[in-house]
Amino acid sequence: MATIDSSPLMDLAPFRIAPSFVERVWGSQDLRPWYERPTETKPIGEVWLTGDDCLVESGPYSGQTLSSVFHQEARALLGQGADANSSPLLLKVIFAKEKLSVQVHPNDAMAQKYGQPRGKTECWYALAAEPGAQVACGWKAGMTLDRIKQGIAAETLEESLNMLPVAEGDVIFVDAGTVHAIWPGSILLETQQNCDLTYRMYDYGRARELHVEKSLEAVRLTTQAGKIAAKVLADRTILVDADYFCVERIAVMGSCDSASLVGAGETAHGLAYLFAAAGAGRIAGDGFDAIDLPARGVVAIPASSPQFEIEDRGGLDLIRITPRWPKSAS
Repeated sequence: MATIDSSPLMDLAPFRIAPSFVERVWGSQDLRPWYERPTETKPIGEVWLTGDDCLVESGPYSGQTLSSVFHQEARALLGQGADANSSPLLLKVIFAKEKLSVQVHPNDAMAQKYGQPRGKTECWYALAAEPGAQVACGWKAGMTLDRIKQGIAAETLEESLNMLPVAEGDVIFVDAGTVHAIWPGSILLETQQNCDLTYRMYDYGRARELHVEKSLEAVRLTTQAGKIAAKVLADRTILVDADYFCVERIAVMGSCDSASLVGAGETAHGLAYLFAAAGAGRIAGDGFDAIDLPARGVVAIPASSPQFEIEDRGGLDLIRITPRWPKSAS
C-alpha cells in the first residue's frame, strides 16, 4: 500500500488535451459536425480524449503525451496519496457506422491475472441518437453459459442479446463482465477505466481475432448494467455515480468559479476532466494563461489546480467527469 505524502502540493494549472482519432473498421469517414476535419481516408470509430498518447495542448507540458505528464506529476494530478502514474479514466467519443463486435471486458481481478493493471467498467452518455438507435447490453432472461457457447459456435449469439433503445441524453452503465455491442445510430461519450482490453465473442464474419476462451472467463450472466436515471440537483445533474467514475452535467449560467464545480459529496479535491458536449468555454485564473475549451474538447483539472473561473462563450454544455474508488470489490 502506498505511503501517503502529506507535504503541500505544488500548483499545476488546468491544461487542454488534444483528441486522438482512432481507426476502427466499423467507424465513419466523416465526423462532421462533431469534429471539423476533412473526410477521412480510413474509418474513424473512436476519438480518444484522455488516451495515454494524447498530446497536451497548453501549459508547461504542451507537446508532451498525457502519459508523460502523469509520470512526472501523478501526485499533483491525482492528489495526496496517489498510488498510480497514469490517468485512471479513458474518455472517448464513439462513432459507429456499423455494428461493433459482441464483446465483453474483464474486471480488475481478471485483468491483473493476465498482467494488466485494471479491468474495464464503462458507461455511455448519448450525445445524439437517431430514431430507432439501440445498443446491446446484457443477456435476455434464461441465458446460460452452455447457450452462450452454442450461440458463438452457431453464429447466432446476437439473438440472445438484451437490446436497449437509445435516445439523446440517455446514460447506460456497463460494468465489467457485461456482454454488449453498440449499433449504428447514436454518438456516445464513453467514460471507462483506462484499459483497452476487449474480448470479442462474435464479429459478424469480419477478419478479426475472436477471444472466445477469455470472453467466456470474463462474462457474467447477470450484472448491474442498464440505463441509469439521472439525479437532478439544484446545481448539477448527476448522470451516473458508480464504481470508478462520476459523470455530471453542470449548468455554467454565464460563468462560475472552480469551487462551485465540486459536488457536495466530495470530501477532497481530486482530478477532474471537463468536456464540452456542445458550445465553448474559457478557463482563466491567476498564474496561467487562459485556456479555450472548444466543442468536444477536454481540459484536465489537476487536484492541485489553482482557483479559476469558467466562462460560457456560447452554448456551453459542460460535462464534468471525476474518478472514483470502487465502492465494492470487482
